[in-house]
Amino acid sequence: MKILVTGGAGFMGSHVAERLLRDGHRVAVVDNLSTGFAENVPPDATLCRADIRDEYMTEVFERERPDAVCHHAAQLDVRVSMIDPLFDADVNIRGSLRLMDLCVRHGVRKFVFASTGGAIYGEDRIPASEKDMPRPVSGYGVAKLSVEQYLHCFHVNYGLVYTALRYANVYGPRQNAHGEAGVVAIFCDRLLTGTPATLYGDGGQTRDFVYVSDVVEANALAMNSDVVGSFNIGTGRETDINRLYGILAELAGVVDPPCYGPAKPGEQRRSVLDCTLARETFGWSPQVSLDAGLEKTMTFFRDREKETRK
Repeated sequence: MKILVTGGAGFMGSHVAERLLRDGHRVAVVDNLSTGFAENVPPDATLCRADIRDEYMTEVFERERPDAVCHHAAQLDVRVSMIDPLFDADVNIRGSLRLMDLCVRHGVRKFVFASTGGAIYGEDRIPASEKDMPRPVSGYGVAKLSVEQYLHCFHVNYGLVYTALRYANVYGPRQNAHGEAGVVAIFCDRLLTGTPATLYGDGGQTRDFVYVSDVVEANALAMNSDVVGSFNIGTGRETDINRLYGILAELAGVVDPPCYGPAKPGEQRRSVLDCTLARETFGWSPQVSLDAGLEKTMTFFRDREKETRK
């Protein structure tokens, strides 16, 4: 099968592209390299440098003729979605709509969408399941939920088969510690470079941290399934940011406490996902513990830091 992976030069998309290639698929990566890196793209994949909002995407579909799309290209920063919601909606909603429209026009049979669990549900119920009413408190969450609704519309009206994977907080090797960064990558970078790490609020916020290889497995299973709908992808375990910092500081051999700053607008206090539906529907469950995943991630950042010093 020929699969178009948008955002395939980024953190999650590049890992997914590698897995799809190992599974025997042909892969074309679409990325504008605004936050991704060309060196992340697997050598056996084709790189199409393009923005998903551009008219040029029509040419990409005509040339690559994909059977499926795995959509990871996005504006990922919750803070940006609050400061500039029009930009966030332009990338995350309009860009996704362009892909859906091109899928219908070019006979693409399957669409896997990287959605969000942490930002969609709000805090009405912990842990959040797919049965809970979405109540996003950030523009980012609103945009991701809107794309899911459009996917349902395209499925009902045009037969586009889709699976939306509602990720918890994904972390692991290759995550960018700058720009649209996750907290694990930021802490690893700060701790290894001797730069003070800032925790926003009191550090008591909780998140569900899921290792990237588990997310990759969910994508592989979804790509090979005709099940339609939205599925939580997380661990079902809450970890507060203070504890996360403590684990990583110990791995880095740092005893200095973090700095604390004002809480971010649009940030939830608690977030954890109930992933029963993914397990019951296509047999997915997380395999990597938090301690093991953080150790692997710290090793990656430590090795990279050593390389930069050479």
